[in-house]
Amino acid sequence: MKLDPFYLIVDSSGWIERLVPVGVRLVQLRMKDVPEDRLRSEIRRARAICAEHGCQLVVNDYWRIAIEEGCDFVHLGQEDLAEADVAAIRAAGMKLGLSTHDEAELDSALAARPDYVALGPVWPTILKKMKWAPQGVERLADWKARIAPLPLVAIGGLNPDRLSAVFENGADSAAVVTDITLNADPEARTREWIARTARWR
Repeated sequence: MKLDPFYLIVDSSGWIERLVPVGVRLVQLRMKDVPEDRLRSEIRRARAICAEHGCQLVVNDYWRIAIEEGCDFVHLGQEDLAEADVAAIRAAGMKLGLSTHDEAELDSALAARPDYVALGPVWPTILKKMKWAPQGVERLADWKARIAPLPLVAIGGLNPDRLSAVFENGADSAAVVTDITLNADPEARTREWIARTARWR
């Protein structure tokens, strides 16, 4: 499986409606602590927008709703993986991405036979408080050697100026959240990311 080198992560279908038409080909809807009815509505809207624009939608965490809503890709963190029914996810024909932060988590992820593995944070991140120190690009190279031929997603503290280091050390896709959503002009920043990742597309 090949992932687009630009992997956008946002927390609402509103962001998806705003940014996917710019040219995004891979986006994750990552919502936390919201009621199920709103989750379902947001996933439905995101799925429709992505289908219209030829964008791959990845649903974070809520694998049951993703199955029920006919989505085809889910991403799980380690805690969610421990509680998920991976067999049900596979039976639904869904692809599976998994987060990793250390050796033990990589072992757990590979045991679940994912479609890609994410490593982070590569650099310091303001998205959420992390108990792990920044991994550095050298860890990307180590992870890629261990998971190949699975795609490797780099996440945490990424910006366009760091992309060469990310891809040269084995990442197949660069995930971004705040560098775009906190930018004064998210659409322009998204276009910049698309342009800067074009050589790896």
